[in-house]
Amino acid sequence: MGTFVGSDPARAGMTDDTGEPQSEGDCGENQTPKPVGASQSAEPVNVQDFQRLAKAALPAPTYDYITTGSTDEVTLRDNTAAFQRIKILPPLLTGVAKADLSTTILGERISMPILLAPVAGQSLFHRDGGLASARGAARAGTIFGMSSSVGNSVEEIAAASDGPKWFQLYVPKDRGVARRLVERADRAGFKAIVVTVDLGERKDADRRNRFALPRPTLLKHLRDVGFDVHAGMSDAELTAFNEQAWDPALSWEIFDWLRTITKLPVLIKGVLRPDDARKAVSLGLDGIVVSNHGGRRLDGVPASIDQLEQIAQEVQGKAAVLLDSGVRRGTDVLKALALGADAVLIGRPYAWALAADGEAGVRKILELLREELELAMLSTGCPDVKSVHRSLLQKIGPN
Repeated sequence: MGTFVGSDPARAGMTDDTGEPQSEGDCGENQTPKPVGASQSAEPVNVQDFQRLAKAALPAPTYDYITTGSTDEVTLRDNTAAFQRIKILPPLLTGVAKADLSTTILGERISMPILLAPVAGQSLFHRDGGLASARGAARAGTIFGMSSSVGNSVEEIAAASDGPKWFQLYVPKDRGVARRLVERADRAGFKAIVVTVDLGERKDADRRNRFALPRPTLLKHLRDVGFDVHAGMSDAELTAFNEQAWDPALSWEIFDWLRTITKLPVLIKGVLRPDDARKAVSLGLDGIVVSNHGGRRLDGVPASIDQLEQIAQEVQGKAAVLLDSGVRRGTDVLKALALGADAVLIGRPYAWALAADGEAGVRKILELLREELELAMLSTGCPDVKSVHRSLLQKIGPN
């Protein structure tokens, strides 16, 4: 979710692809989070509760950065509405009293088919940022997807926990920097490389809020990636460097190149078209993430869940199929599994939980979703993840 990669020449200042510069202290590490009021101190019981807690805890621009979507937010709204259009038809008297939620993704056995998606800027949401999220995922027995813009280096995230981790790559123009970054992730014990290919973020709320990345955070981010930047650079120089550092013109050849520098499994994230899924399979990619980036990229594209079934049918088990964008309930996970996903990734839900309560919040949101999924599986007579199948659903189309 989100990135610190810049490509809009109309922007000025140090921004997260989203707006214009603002005075020191307007957002990020120079702000003190607002206290959570007594009326919001009750134990959260779902994702929506954590969203309210995050709104109370964060400065408004940072909360909006997590929560809002691109331009008119049509895709943002449709991501959740599409799940609600899909109805569950549970068979009765199935005799199932216990469900096993564990599954295997790219050879990694995990406790449930729910992973943490790569989310940028986590140091702005909580002082422990991605370190807390990595620990929360490990405690829950699942995979943490590290954004290359998370706010920590691969070595720092690797040291935070011994749980399984994937590294999400935004590709630098300098292939030497990119190569060293992938090699560092490999040495640090990451289990896969995820290449996010849907780029270009324009969010009205961030521009209206003049959301900007604090200079120290941007400087650390660029150094964590491996760029040669120094504290003596002016704001304008640092901004210009960031704007030019990333490759917005990727082609399928990037995967051929990656295969020459790493033996790690490689996934492509941002697939919505069956023909793109077919191409990914033909290249031997190990995984496909059906995703519209949570409605943060090009507005007006379909909801991820509406594209999942046809993509899974195209892949035919030749690669892992995962889904993100719009997952808010355990029943959403069940629906994704029934339509062909091997697992889902969540972004905003754990970002809100991180903002509300750090590592404990991340653990709690995963536990809540686990409980909801388990109940959904019991209610539909599914003793394990593999038994979740298409016949459980009555799918009502987007129209």
